[in-house]
Amino acid sequence: MTEPLKVLLADDQTLLRGSLRVLVDAEPGMVATGEAATGDEAVRLARHQRPDVILMDVRMPGLDGIEATRQICADPGSTAKVLMLTMFDLDQYVFTALRAGASGFLLKDTPPADLLAAIRVVAAGDGLLAPGVTRRLIAEFARRPQPVPRSDLPLTDREREVLELIARGLSNAEICDRLHVGAATVKTHVGHLLTKLDARDRAQLVIAAYEGGLVVPGTFTRDIPRSISRDIPG
Repeated sequence: MTEPLKVLLADDQTLLRGSLRVLVDAEPGMVATGEAATGDEAVRLARHQRPDVILMDVRMPGLDGIEATRQICADPGSTAKVLMLTMFDLDQYVFTALRAGASGFLLKDTPPADLLAAIRVVAAGDGLLAPGVTRRLIAEFARRPQPVPRSDLPLTDREREVLELIARGLSNAEICDRLHVGAATVKTHVGHLLTKLDARDRAQLVIAAYEGGLVVPGTFTRDIPRSISRDIPG
């Protein structure tokens, strides 16, 4: 029998944490392992419970959600994926949260069914952003000085090509079609990229590709990475 996904809930609002617990516990294949009202509690529980996914509020008293995410993702024993939840889709939160190691970023008004789907997407190793947040992220990259393409990345030519396609939003299946290779080959390349770039998931690969100068934002409609976004209503 497959073990249920373990979900840790971190938010300073007791009512919201309770609602999330009811939602997660009612979903087949998921279980809420604990609740944290502060970032410090989230770090401690993550270390103790080893959850698969953490629903993390951005704004909490004391240690905020972004710094808690940074500490959790820096723990070599942690494999937890962090899905940030916030009322605000501000640019600095998106970029800083992803740099801290977050795998996803959703607004708190996301419908329950979409939130549950997001937990599964993030747990599977894909990144996820609400569409409006994704546009802000790409705009943030576009505003920054264009980086000089790095030549020291320990990647083969084929791995660089796969990384660029991931950053431009292609799924594994689309990369297969573009490069005329099999699914197993693409999966192997993605695995090598995750290891070589010390990335936790595809969202982190996208960050590495833009910051390494392998991809430069052009027309946003073409460059918005579908691999880190989903069509989430609202």
